[in-house]
Amino acid sequence: MDNAEAFLAAVMPVLTEADTALHNGDAEPRKALWSRTDPVTLFGAARTTIGTDEVIPFFDVLASRFSNCASFTYEVTAAGVSGDLAYVVGIEHTTASVGGADPLPYSLRVTTIFRREDGNWKIVHRHGDALPEGDVDVTRTQLGRLRNADAAAPDSA
Repeated sequence: MDNAEAFLAAVMPVLTEADTALHNGDAEPRKALWSRTDPVTLFGAARTTIGTDEVIPFFDVLASRFSNCASFTYEVTAAGVSGDLAYVVGIEHTTASVGGADPLPYSLRVTTIFRREDGNWKIVHRHGDALPEGDVDVTRTQLGRLRNADAAAPDSA
């Protein structure tokens, strides 16, 4: 098993579990995966945040908008490890309720960057956005629900 395969075997089950929990309204598993040492950045489909003081609390706000996760899968496109940095690029396929609406399936392309800290892989950056090709209407609907709820959220969230 090469470094990338070992990395994926270690992080993907935990990452999938954390994102499934997030889509069921529980931010704690996702927050546990993130570094508390800046620089930390989130270029999310709903909001861009920079620094642990903004990124970590935003996961509570995000989780409060999700419920009824019927499925979450991560289709890995590429992954790599170099020293204390690693990355995963792929497509997340999710069916969940956003803002209390009926659960709908949607997909995001996602890049996640990890840094090894005290022997553990911690996330330091995530970029997620809608796929530019294919049927993106449902994804746009779901992201619109997130953004509309985000616009109503206080800036301190």
